[in-house]
Amino acid sequence: MNCALLADGDHDLSEGLRGLLAAVFKSVFVVSDEATLREGAARLQPSLVVFPLTLAAGRLEGLIGSLRRDAPEAKLLVITVHDEPVATSAVLAAGADGVVVTHTIATDLFPAIEEVLAGGRYRSTPARGSASGRERLA
Repeated sequence: MNCALLADGDHDLSEGLRGLLAAVFKSVFVVSDEATLREGAARLQPSLVVFPLTLAAGRLEGLIGSLRRDAPEAKLLVITVHDEPVATSAVLAAGADGVVVTHTIATDLFPAIEEVLAGGRYRSTPARGSASGRERLA
């Protein structure tokens, strides 16, 4: 299905992301917790699942594993406030297809979506003192 599933507890951020995602997907569904995210992924079989790192509550590998089982074709994009390379690398190592740093969403969200939907991996890599940087991973 050409839809995106977005999970976020921050209403302002999720509404902004929803608007951005609506430019790419026919439908965008918004949920507010892990249980509803998993249920929505299983029922909708979305092309893309976007969720904040905080939703995983320290269990990122478990959440990603569940989403992979529930919606095996979905690409998983994690949003985080942590821009340190070790943090973004850990998100990718846990099995996410991409990771976007919150303060680079305006410049990195669309390239990230494009890359992960094409089967690649993506990581925001903001350089200190610059607006943003990005890295497409093989």
